[in-house]
Amino acid sequence: MVDTYIRKGLYAASLPLIPGGEAAGTIEELAADIKDFKVGDRVVYVMPPGTPGAYSERRVIEARHLLPIPDGISDDIAAASLLKGLTAWTLVRKTYPVKSCDTIMVYAAAGGVGSILCQWAHHIGARVIGVVGSAAKILSARQNGCTEVIDRSQQDIVATVRKLTDGQGVPVVYDSLGKDTFEQSLDCLRPTGLMISYGNATGAVPPVNILTLMQKGSLFLTRPQFFHYLRQPEVFQQAVGELFELIKTGRLRVHIGRRFPLREAAQAHAAAESTLTIGSTILLP
Repeated sequence: MVDTYIRKGLYAASLPLIPGGEAAGTIEELAADIKDFKVGDRVVYVMPPGTPGAYSERRVIEARHLLPIPDGISDDIAAASLLKGLTAWTLVRKTYPVKSCDTIMVYAAAGGVGSILCQWAHHIGARVIGVVGSAAKILSARQNGCTEVIDRSQQDIVATVRKLTDGQGVPVVYDSLGKDTFEQSLDCLRPTGLMISYGNATGAVPPVNILTLMQKGSLFLTRPQFFHYLRQPEVFQQAVGELFELIKTGRLRVHIGRRFPLREAAQAHAAAESTLTIGSTILLP
């Protein structure tokens, strides 16, 4: 989805532009001073904001950005999981450290990040209330570890969450949709709860009156970006290591819903923006 935000101007970018911040592939050639990799190694990368270029068949890239893909993980899965998995790690480990006693609420529970986030929280032991956009996604959300699933096209989100929590609300809401669900998300929180707005699938959240947070229960609000949490190399390696280990052991299932050839990138964007996709969408050069 980040690529669609950049294309639409929601996130700043300079032209000319080759989109794409993450990719997996095989090393074809190395500079003479590179010692940590060899030709033929499978690698994956995710670039910091402002350094796109992954929509390409071949790319020259600094070795410091590359991560080896472990045996047992395919290139497709590595490409589909690194950015989304590190986002999920940040959300459940750092932005709000999820505990086994927590009941949490996750939007887009069948989507790319949402599906990994729900599974990770379930692995920790939390009770996950997932929100999906249609009845067709309910089964997928349950397979991702959601104890309860709300179909927002048919159900009142706030009333359902209040009923499921005996009127208390949840301590944290993970909202990747943005504009259309922001107010509802605040109303699902218990007093002093945390609203994590980390996506804009339905558009950017309009300006917020800070007094609203007080009136709704002295709430907290954050808009995280995972690179800010992973600035230290040892923390980055910890997150990557945990992500790949959970994938290798089968405790995290990365679902690729759609594959498009690179020449059909426009169709891939349209599919992602339709909110009808399940899991991750990848481009194949």
